[in-house]
Amino acid sequence: MLNQSRTTPPKRTSRPAKGRRKPAAATPPVPALRQDDAETKRHAAYETLDRMAHARAAKATSGLSPSVLGEAWMDWAVHLAASPGKQMELMHEALRNMQAFWTDSLGITRPDTPDDRRFAGERWKVYPFNVLSQAHLRNWQWWQDAMTDVHGVASPHEDLLAFVASNVIDTVAPSNFILTNPDVIAATMAERGQNLVRGATNLAEDIARRVGAPHPAGPQPFEVGRNLATSPGKIVFRNALIELIQYAPETESVHPEPVLIVPAWIMKYYILDLSAENSFVRYLVSQGFTVYMISWKNPDAEDRDMGMDDYRQLGVMAAIDAIQAITKAPKLHAIGYCLGGTLLSIAAAAMGRDGDDRLASVTLLAAQVDFTEAGPLRLFISESEVTLIEDMMAEQGYLSSDQMAGAFALLRARDLIWAPAVRDYLLGKRGNAFDLMAWNADATRMPARMHSEYLRKLYLYNDLTEGRFRVGSKAIAVSDIRPPIFLVGTEDDHVAPWRSVYKLHLFADTDLVFVLTSGGHNAGIVSEPGHPRRHFRIAETPHGQTYRAPDEWLAQTSPQNGSWWVAFSDWLSKHSGPPVPPPPMGTSSGRYKALCDAPGTYVMMK
Repeated sequence: MLNQSRTTPPKRTSRPAKGRRKPAAATPPVPALRQDDAETKRHAAYETLDRMAHARAAKATSGLSPSVLGEAWMDWAVHLAASPGKQMELMHEALRNMQAFWTDSLGITRPDTPDDRRFAGERWKVYPFNVLSQAHLRNWQWWQDAMTDVHGVASPHEDLLAFVASNVIDTVAPSNFILTNPDVIAATMAERGQNLVRGATNLAEDIARRVGAPHPAGPQPFEVGRNLATSPGKIVFRNALIELIQYAPETESVHPEPVLIVPAWIMKYYILDLSAENSFVRYLVSQGFTVYMISWKNPDAEDRDMGMDDYRQLGVMAAIDAIQAITKAPKLHAIGYCLGGTLLSIAAAAMGRDGDDRLASVTLLAAQVDFTEAGPLRLFISESEVTLIEDMMAEQGYLSSDQMAGAFALLRARDLIWAPAVRDYLLGKRGNAFDLMAWNADATRMPARMHSEYLRKLYLYNDLTEGRFRVGSKAIAVSDIRPPIFLVGTEDDHVAPWRSVYKLHLFADTDLVFVLTSGGHNAGIVSEPGHPRRHFRIAETPHGQTYRAPDEWLAQTSPQNGSWWVAFSDWLSKHSGPPVPPPPMGTSSGRYKALCDAPGTYVMMK
């Protein structure tokens, strides 16, 4: 291990003979530890050199560890070489694909209509594009079969190689090229190539933006404070990590228990306060709740030593103290989204352990406490990968927003990389701007220490649910969360898969309501009433009821049309007291006096 201490053999000393005076030292004696100090410095220098080399390699590979892929490939290659049956099966499948390609090409057979959005248009049903699309899908499937079900290969290695093969094959999809995409050909002929001219302009603009060129002057389609994050409120507290927003009431009376929202710090808070019509904050305020929101600082190199416990203390606990000082309420509701939900679960477990009963309820939105089945992100988590990321962060003090965004884009490369590239650069169009897209482009940095602890303690070692995660000097347990829990998962979540979110049922020791809503990690949470084609399932597991596996829960719980926000508001009201007059907007003086209007200053940091 890099931190392992080194020892040197003790120095041999001699004792002066009797009657012989020991000569006086001409110079001061050398301290016994100086040789050890020199050895430590040499070792630190070698270690620094290794970290610098790893950081350079990380930049060249976009933060992906080559050794992880090499280990997986070696495992697969050795076992495939010793599996003649699998080899014969793959050869047979390849011959069938070749035969199908030729019979389709000659018109002997007609290719099936591919069930793939990339090839869904009418032009893709015409020869030769129907043959090309079908050949691509067969090739993609062949590589998936080749990378999986090889006898003896470790399951994580299979998943990683299948993921890599999928992305590699998708780079050569016929939809990605001018001469093999009928929609691009038709647009080029109809516009006499002007689509390609616009596409080149779009590409040049995106490259300039990537290298830090200034944005064009003038108003943008969406701007924080103008048409994003516009719910009225005040900044009532600020420290080195957060600003606390208190939102202005819209009703004559409010429930006595205020609501604290802990958003993820990987992006800006305002996903829960987007446009006026789909703001989760505005909805809760309209239902008679006093809402507070944490707005995280966008950290820089000076914040490299901020850790997970700093986020707990300076974030969640400092916000709770501020809210109680302003409202005088003995209890409050706490809501955590994504990473903010994981942090809230840590804070709530520590509060339960220490006898702190200030939480009236805990709500976790698309948040995980167990990371053993954390979806595609686990493909990137290993000792080698985490070490590489740590070495990269050691040089700059944080993980940049571009590096984080790139990893998430790879998880859905078809939708987030190739489809926009075809639209912007081949068809010469720009996608219609909308609020969620603007928020998605407003990423933040991650402090080196915090991100390292998050990856190691949660993703790599799963300390939280295995009883090793410490707050203070003692470990915490999720079962110590005492207030009732409202848990939300989303059907198409690639960041926090709903079955992974559902695993809280295995660890919670209180009443738990689970909601499974349509949509993905973001769109499933931003699911305002009136949103078309929305549905959700909801069921309660009272304290003491036996466990139901997620598929059993799914089969036994019928879907309902509409937004889960309404059901959540009803649940929150049942766990709240009768209405009272709204609290003041901050205190009249002192630490929690209103500092400025919402959305504040931290959300503006780039």
